[in-house]
Amino acid sequence: MKEPELVLTDAPNSEACRLIDDGLGQYNAKHAGYWDSRPLAVLVRDPASHDVVGGILARTSLGLLFVDLVFLPESLRGQQIGTRMLRLVEEEAVRRGCCGAVLYTINFQAPEFYERHGWREFGRIPCDPPGTSRVFMTKDLD
Repeated sequence: MKEPELVLTDAPNSEACRLIDDGLGQYNAKHAGYWDSRPLAVLVRDPASHDVVGGILARTSLGLLFVDLVFLPESLRGQQIGTRMLRLVEEEAVRRGCCGAVLYTINFQAPEFYERHGWREFGRIPCDPPGTSRVFMTKDLD
């Protein structure tokens, strides 16, 4: 059998993404006995245009909430919208059976925001630019 070709890309097509996701899901189901990965999002819409202007992209899987991306434009910060978004995503994760949550942020982004909401740091990895680090955080949801 010939060795498989490795292709490095920054633009995998949807079929490749689906195949990898499905393959991992089948592997996990075989070992965990089930696979329940589901996307989860909280979208912030402009009231006039109804365009999405921010939100949270997350997922739940095997009892954990993974918060992947969070963004709010500066004009909407400081109005408790981030707190409400985080509460919504955490409450839905609990409804889905999650008992814990994980995320990472950057030290110049929002670690203090998450700490105020019960998250705690469990790791830190330096990254660029110098003096910057990724901050890994977790929270018990029960």
